[in-house]
Amino acid sequence: MAKKQKSAVASPTKERPIQDKPEKAPAAIGGRERAQAFLTCHSKAIFVVLVAIASIRIISTYWVFNHTIDEPAHIACGMEWLDKHVYRYEPQHPPLSRVMAALGPYLSGEHSWGKKGIYNEGAAILYARNHYDRVLALARLGILPFFWLGCVVIYWWTRRSFGEPAAFFATLFFTFLPPILAHAGLATTDMALTATFGAAFLAMLLWLERPSWTRSAWFGVALAAAILSKFSVFAFFPSAVLAAFIVYCVLERPTFGSLIEIAKPRILPLGLAALVTVILVWAGYRFSFNGVPAPELWQGIRDVMEHNAKGHPGYLLGEYRETGWWYYYPVVLAVKTPLALLALFVVGAMLCWKRRRDANGVYWIPAAFVAGILIFAAFSRINIGVRHVLPVYFGISIIAALGACQLWSSKSAAAHWTLAGLMLWMVATSVLAHPDYLPYFNAIAGNQPEKILVDSDLDWGQDMKRLSARLREVGAQEVYFNPFISAFLEAVHGFPPIHPLDPQEPSPGWNAVSLTPLKLDRLGLKRTYLDFKLWPDEIPPRERVGKSVLLYYFPPK
Repeated sequence: MAKKQKSAVASPTKERPIQDKPEKAPAAIGGRERAQAFLTCHSKAIFVVLVAIASIRIISTYWVFNHTIDEPAHIACGMEWLDKHVYRYEPQHPPLSRVMAALGPYLSGEHSWGKKGIYNEGAAILYARNHYDRVLALARLGILPFFWLGCVVIYWWTRRSFGEPAAFFATLFFTFLPPILAHAGLATTDMALTATFGAAFLAMLLWLERPSWTRSAWFGVALAAAILSKFSVFAFFPSAVLAAFIVYCVLERPTFGSLIEIAKPRILPLGLAALVTVILVWAGYRFSFNGVPAPELWQGIRDVMEHNAKGHPGYLLGEYRETGWWYYYPVVLAVKTPLALLALFVVGAMLCWKRRRDANGVYWIPAAFVAGILIFAAFSRINIGVRHVLPVYFGISIIAALGACQLWSSKSAAAHWTLAGLMLWMVATSVLAHPDYLPYFNAIAGNQPEKILVDSDLDWGQDMKRLSARLREVGAQEVYFNPFISAFLEAVHGFPPIHPLDPQEPSPGWNAVSLTPLKLDRLGLKRTYLDFKLWPDEIPPRERVGKSVLLYYFPPK
């Protein structure tokens, strides 16, 4: 009985539904077949080239931008794990990505300083030995392997389910996405969560298909890595799995008995996967024990739950909230995703709906993956950027790749030209965004994206090097500015003397305004002055430095 049920997992099929179009003009068949044969024969080489290009682009940003707000904190916590063999500074994030960020600096001779507070400790690590650029680059380099893992996941998932050219398209989209490139280039937790969560989901699909002991062990390894990367996996993974299961039940209508038959041979292998996960997660906390194994893990989970319950300052479409918006992440994705990719995603989504009962579920699994994440995220009270739902780009890239394949396999010349135009637009968008992947917005946002979003989507404090260089160019002897990152701006980054910025009246001379403090914090006046017009709201800036700082000059009276 169970054998008659269709599998809910992705599996390679002998006939690729998006490719087998038997009745085509001979010339069209020849051209496309040659291209497809080339992609198939050289698939791995093309994959390596795409990943290498993206890696070079990521690494080239290391020296352009100073550290963002959160990077020193993550480096400090990872250094504590490596240097002091404990993990106590701040348990709200697990240690894996933090240790990877601190590993390069640690191996180059950096160490913990014992400062009070993770931001002060991180600043000490970055600045104390006068190797700021080198230490920061080494920290960011520790995140690059997670980007490579994410590329392997998108390539493997797409190729085994849809073959070529879908795997080529999906890999190209993923490696050219500005939000992916941005967070792959920062010493934070978001790229690590994206890669390991995607790997855990793919490992689960492989395990469901054939629950061998080897696949069970790898499933446990991948899931442990995801848990050790960021605690949001405790929400995203069950939500994505549940969404996939619900869609399976709706489409396939399995009986309860058949579900039991499917589950029986997987119980013991699942136990092995769980055992591997538990051991590796505990190992990630250095087998610490204080009444319970890994007490930092449980404290971190409690801290995240408390954080979400209290909420977090957020900004969307000119509005401030601490409890979030249910529509926050759809808006974020609409303005932070290249329009060409969104167009191909729509085409792919229509194909997935049309073929939802075909090919053992491979068409609806990516959509369920995206839906599961976004449905849970709608209830989150911490709304601070696309980085918090970055894993959705696995599903979006795969579905967009299916849309590209649909146009690729069409008999219509208009479809082929449309695909060519969208691909060129996608690549050009990504190239022109360099190196400002973090503050990238598509055309929907217009030329003032700060009216829609700030924080880690636009201004995360990354443009201090640029501001310093610009102030030197104009010969500024002093500047009125409220920096919001922990940095030695005058001593190391070459700023002139900094004076506090007056939020109600500009000071004579040079005034610099960061967009996140302006929109989210109202330059220190907080919520009381949300509807109060400050002078930067009324006076156009002389120029914009980078993407995130407004620069003004007012002649002395």
